[in-house]
Amino acid sequence: MMPGIMLPVLAGCGKYVSGYKAVGFVHSSSRTSAWMDFYSFDGTMVFRMVSPGEGDLKYSAMLESGAATVYYDDGGTKSELFSISSGETLESSGGYLEKGTVYVIVQTDGPCMNGEFRFRVE
Repeated sequence: MMPGIMLPVLAGCGKYVSGYKAVGFVHSSSRTSAWMDFYSFDGTMVFRMVSPGEGDLKYSAMLESGAATVYYDDGGTKSELFSISSGETLESSGGYLEKGTVYVIVQTDGPCMNGEFRFRVE
């Protein structure tokens, strides 16, 4: 197992709250893209982006073990974007977007190992 300290974190992102325990976790977001990579992650990570107009949400994801569901909220309704489980790799688009704030919520179903998630509004 990779050495490190697993710390619980709670952070707000508008109307949703991130809360997780993680090791080797890095993430970033801008107005139109967001990503997260981790060795170990258990919990919820929320990203806030801004859609410049009508479009969709491009995504890619990889997960060595565990399971996660990704939701998005554009205009006040939380909807499932995709689910991923052990050994899967995904790359697609979905979720009709209108102009305005878009929340992407990554929620695990217990501890996950070696994962990557990428999102981009277009």
